[in-house]
Amino acid sequence: MDIAPEIEDSVDAPAERRWFGDRRVLKRIALAVLALLILPYALIFFYLLPFIHPVSTLMLRDLVLLRGYDRRWVSLDEIAPVLVQSVMMSEDGQYCFHGGVDWAEMRMLVEDTLKGQATRGGSTIPMQTAKNLFLWNSRSFVRKAMELPLAVSTDFVLSKRRLMEIYLNIAEWGPGIYGIEAAAQHHFKVPASKLTRRQASLLAVSLPNPIDRNAGKPGRGLRRLAGVIERRAQGSGDYIKCIYD
Repeated sequence: MDIAPEIEDSVDAPAERRWFGDRRVLKRIALAVLALLILPYALIFFYLLPFIHPVSTLMLRDLVLLRGYDRRWVSLDEIAPVLVQSVMMSEDGQYCFHGGVDWAEMRMLVEDTLKGQATRGGSTIPMQTAKNLFLWNSRSFVRKAMELPLAVSTDFVLSKRRLMEIYLNIAEWGPGIYGIEAAAQHHFKVPASKLTRRQASLLAVSLPNPIDRNAGKPGRGLRRLAGVIERRAQGSGDYIKCIYD
């Protein structure tokens, strides 16, 4: 009796089962990665609801590391307009006019990078909001590639007012200090609604590096930058119409 085929079948069967098992594992991993990529876009629609108070990935990190943080959500109506003006003039002067990404600025950034020149941040407020809500902080091309479509989607789905409200309530203003209300109380002992133009400009220029730039104890360089932003904010009427009209 020829038993060779039976032996061959018994050898191949475990290998075939392993192959199908590996495929199932890979499929599950692919589905999990796909779900993670889709989740931020679903959350953007969830954040349309005004009673939802989003948290940033940095805030989640602080919770996981048991550091805790200070964040007190306030509506845009409870934030001094001079703060909104100052942040827009410092971080994104074209906020009301672009669709999430300032492509002209982005093009200049790419050209400077290719030339080996020092580059500016180039991030708009929607880009920073998307990064704070869904991504990580270190610079990389992977993060930037994920950030751009998220910024466009965030700007498309959310109103400019709602987007600004979220940004100002999740931005970091010092170690464990998130949102403008906690920042105003921490640095100046006043609510966000009572910030002066000078205080607002100091908070605005500290945003790019809130760990090293202390708005409550500014050095000469920070005071100089704040003076520039203060003057720009005073003439920003046409630039903030999407927020207050």
